[in-house]
Amino acid sequence: MLPVMYDRQHLCNDHEEDTGNHIIIKEDNKIMKFSEMLYNRPDVGEQRKQMAALTARLKEAADYAAAREIFLEKETLVKHIETQATLAHIRHDIDTRDTFYDEEVKFWSGAMPELEEDMQAWNVAMLESPFRADFEAQYGNMMFLNTEMELKTFSPEIIQELQQENDLKQEYNKLLASAQIPFEEGTYTLSQITPFKSDPDDARRLAAWKAEGQWYKDHQADLDRLYDELVHLRDKMGRKLGYDGYTELGYYRMMRNCYTKEDVEKFRAAVVKYLVPVATEIYKEQAKRLGKEYPMSFADNALAFRSGNARPVGTPDDILAQGRKFYDELSPETSEFFRMMLDGELLDVLSTEGKAGGGYCTSIPDYEVPFIFANFNGTQHDVEVVTHEAGHAFAAWMNRDRVPMASVWPSLEACEVHSMSMEFFAWKWAEGFFGADTRKFYYSHLSDALTFIPYGTMVDHFQHKVFEKPDMTPAERHALWKELLGVYMPWMRLDGEIPFYADGEGWQRQHHIYDRPFYYIDYCLAQTVALQFWARIQKDPQAAWENYMAYTKQGGSAVFTSLLENAGLDNPFGEKCLKEVCAAARKWLEEYDLTGLE
Repeated sequence: MLPVMYDRQHLCNDHEEDTGNHIIIKEDNKIMKFSEMLYNRPDVGEQRKQMAALTARLKEAADYAAAREIFLEKETLVKHIETQATLAHIRHDIDTRDTFYDEEVKFWSGAMPELEEDMQAWNVAMLESPFRADFEAQYGNMMFLNTEMELKTFSPEIIQELQQENDLKQEYNKLLASAQIPFEEGTYTLSQITPFKSDPDDARRLAAWKAEGQWYKDHQADLDRLYDELVHLRDKMGRKLGYDGYTELGYYRMMRNCYTKEDVEKFRAAVVKYLVPVATEIYKEQAKRLGKEYPMSFADNALAFRSGNARPVGTPDDILAQGRKFYDELSPETSEFFRMMLDGELLDVLSTEGKAGGGYCTSIPDYEVPFIFANFNGTQHDVEVVTHEAGHAFAAWMNRDRVPMASVWPSLEACEVHSMSMEFFAWKWAEGFFGADTRKFYYSHLSDALTFIPYGTMVDHFQHKVFEKPDMTPAERHALWKELLGVYMPWMRLDGEIPFYADGEGWQRQHHIYDRPFYYIDYCLAQTVALQFWARIQKDPQAAWENYMAYTKQGGSAVFTSLLENAGLDNPFGEKCLKEVCAAARKWLEEYDLTGLE
C-alpha cells in the first residue's frame, strides 16, 4: 500500500516545543536511525506566520532569483512540518495505546486543516506569479497542474469538517487495532488471526473466518455509524465547495489529473468482460483441487491448495535477509537502498498488540528516507511486504532529491505500479523466500494478481454508488455490496455460512473505504500495468528491468499516462491492454505444471 501522505502532514520528536530550526541531522552522510529521529510538537501559530510571510515575500519578489529563493525556503518549512506529522502518525500506529502519540495525532488532526488555509494562499500566489514560466522551465509544470487541482479541494469554510473527518478516521483505525478475537485457546488481533483463515484443515479454517466475522458483527453498530458519518460529512464538504456531492471532490483529492470518472467506468466494464471470466475459471479449477463444489464459501476460496497455501520459510529476520539478497543481486541501486532501510531501522514489520492494522510506505522528508510499516503474520503477505512496500520505498529513495518535494511521488495509481511490479521482479529469488512452496507461490501469486482486480474494481464501484446516494441506510449499503459480489466475484457462495461476509458486510474491513475514498481503483490500474511487466520479465528480464527503471526514475514529474508512455508501457484504460495481459496470464496458468501439488 502506498505512500501515506497524511493529507499534507509534517513531523518531529522529543516531547518539547519545536524551535523552528530545521537543520538535519545526517553526519558524514550516515542515515539516522528511526529511533533517533526527534519529534517535537511545532508551534503551529508560528509556522502559520512563517507561511504568511513567505507568501507575502513571493508576491513582492523583484525577479525570478528572489522568487526561487523564497520558494526553496517554503520547501524547507513544509518538509519540516511533513516530517513532524509523519513521525507522530508512524509512532502512533506502532502502538495505538501510547497516550503521548495518541494526543499528538489528535493535535495534527486539528492543525493540518488550519495549515491548509495558509498553503492555499501560497498556492494562489504561485499560480499568479509573474515568474510562473521560469518555475516551469526549471521544475516542470506538474506542481502548477496539481496546485490548480488542490485549490479545488479546500476552502476555509470546510476546516471544521476536515477536522471531524480526521477524528472519525482515527476512531475507525483505533477500533480495528483494538480487536481481541477469541479463537481456540488464544486471543488474536485482526492481523494475527489471518494465518488461521487459510489453514488447510477445513473446520479450523472455517472457524477462524467465523471468529473474525463475529468480531466485526459485535462492532457492527460502531462500524455502521462511523461510515455513515463519514459519508454525510464528505458529501457536505463537496456541496460546500460547489460540487454535486462528494465524487467530484474525491477525484480532485485523489489528484486524478489525466483520466475521468468515465474512463474508470470503461475500465470497470472491461474487467467484467475480460477478467471476471478468467478469475471464474481459476476458482473452478481450485474447487476441483480441493474436492469442493463450485461456487465455494469465502473460507474455501481462501485455500489455494489442499496441502496448504504457499508460506514463507524461516523467521521474520530470515525473510528480511532474503530480501537483502534479492535487492543486492537485482541492481546496485536496489542494493544500496535496502541496506539503507535495514541500517536505518526503517522497517517496522512485526505484528504486536496495540499495533494498527494493515501496511503502508511513507516518506520522512527532513531525513530524505522512506519508512515501511507492516504486520507480518506468517503468510505469503510477509514476503510481499518486502517486495511491494519496498517497491514504493525504492521509488521514493531514487527520487529523494527532487524539487519540489511533491514531485518525489507521482499520483497514487502510478505509485502502485512501482510496488506491484517489484513483486514480479522478485520471482527469480522466490525459492529463498518459499523453499518447497515455491511452485505454489508462482501459481498463486499470478492467479491472485488476476483475481484481485475484480475485487478492487468492486470496491471502487461500491464507493461511486454510495456517494451517488449518501442517504442510503447501512442495510442498503450492505445489500449493494452483496449485489456487486454477484457481478464481480460470482465464485463466492453467499449462503450465510459466514454471516458477516455472506450478509454483504465484508467491505467494512477494507480500510481504504473509510480512510481514503476512491483510492482502491489505483491498485487495479497498477496491477494491469504490473502484469505487463510480468509478461516482459518472462521474455527478457534485463529489458524489463530497464523499462522499470525508466518508469521509476521519473518520480512525479508527469501524469500517470505520460509516465507509462515515456517508459514504453500501455495505459490500462483501453480494452487492448487488459485483454492482452489477461490472455498472456491465462495461457501461462493453463500450461503451468501442477503435478505433485495438492
